[in-house]
Amino acid sequence: MLHYAIVFFVIALIAALFGFGGIAAGAAEIAKVLFFIFLVLFVVSLVVGLFRRGGG
Repeated sequence: MLHYAIVFFVIALIAALFGFGGIAAGAAEIAKVLFFIFLVLFVVSLVVGLFRRGGG
């Protein structure tokens, strides 16, 4: 999922470079949403992993 966030971020940068403001804004929003979803899933998996190892 982080891979897709990076891909959309690069698309946003390229679109902004060529002056496509709407496409750049859309791609940046998608990248931001995917990044936050990745971050939440990462934290949840970390917490679950700690409880599994610690709780036994």
